[in-house]
Amino acid sequence: MYLEALTKIPGVSGDEGMVRDFILEQIKDDVDEIIQDSIGNLLCLKKGIGENKKKVLVAAHMDEVGLIISKIGDDGFLKFKSVGSIDPRVMISKKVFIGKENIPGVIGAKAIHLQKKSERDSVPKESDLYIDIGAQDKESAEALVEIGDYAVFDGAFVEFGNGFVKAKALDDRVGCDILISLAKSKTAYPFDLYLAFTVQEEVGTRGARLLANRICPDIAIVLEGTTCSDVAGCEEREYSTKAGGGAALSIIDRGTYYNKELVQALYETAKRHEIPVQYKKTATGGNDAAAIHVSAGGVKVAAVSVPARYIHSPSSVIHMSDYQAVLDLVQTFLQEGITL
Repeated sequence: MYLEALTKIPGVSGDEGMVRDFILEQIKDDVDEIIQDSIGNLLCLKKGIGENKKKVLVAAHMDEVGLIISKIGDDGFLKFKSVGSIDPRVMISKKVFIGKENIPGVIGAKAIHLQKKSERDSVPKESDLYIDIGAQDKESAEALVEIGDYAVFDGAFVEFGNGFVKAKALDDRVGCDILISLAKSKTAYPFDLYLAFTVQEEVGTRGARLLANRICPDIAIVLEGTTCSDVAGCEEREYSTKAGGGAALSIIDRGTYYNKELVQALYETAKRHEIPVQYKKTATGGNDAAAIHVSAGGVKVAAVSVPARYIHSPSSVIHMSDYQAVLDLVQTFLQEGITL
């Protein structure tokens, strides 16, 4: 398992190079072909046996949500824009690392003692926040940081409680780690298996769109981290998924109506092999399936996800039994052969 190492690597959308290099080093001797395209996707092929082989794509995205520096003020404070969807409420007082030199900083806001009542009663806006790197003025800040530098949250990997893990970027380094396991498997398949580590999912599934049109798969499975809402303040009827409830199968979301036949086949495989499985009960969000299923003339697609509490924050949380369930389900489904 490479999950801890993967979550530590910075890889904001558009800047996935270090993640890609790490993955490539792990799997370069385990696949038959490797392609890195012009946008940064990493596509690996495990050739199938027999003739008239179908093409099966399993994909996970390398990028994480983060920030990009948009202005350096005369006071030395840095203004920024979100890359991907991040709630400003989770940003305040969080530590970040900026640029290739990992310059440390803290996301700041006006102290509560200085706020007007209207400010205390409202949700902070991203435009009200800034990053403090301890610079005295613009000149000293510019010696460390440039406009356009990316920033990632300082979200350490921590095991806690009964089987839980906390880290940044679990969405979707969990999927990348599972893809690495598939790449290292010695199983021979009756189909060509394409393993795709995609870029820029968090800003519009851009990498997946190009990749799917390139290989024209017959079937695609997207591995993801998805919302988990079994937390205080949510009634059970509002739950999207439950931590510890198993691999989460999506039915519909804002980007995709998943292929019923493929989703049902995955569910039946899980039940037959006693692999914990659940359906995602909300229709919010989206993933690379949105681009893949309408590419290359249309592709049958399913999403198999690891439920993640506090997703798109510095401290996402998953239960490792759900990670194992997704790995077991996808491995078993592929090993049994796909007849759809």
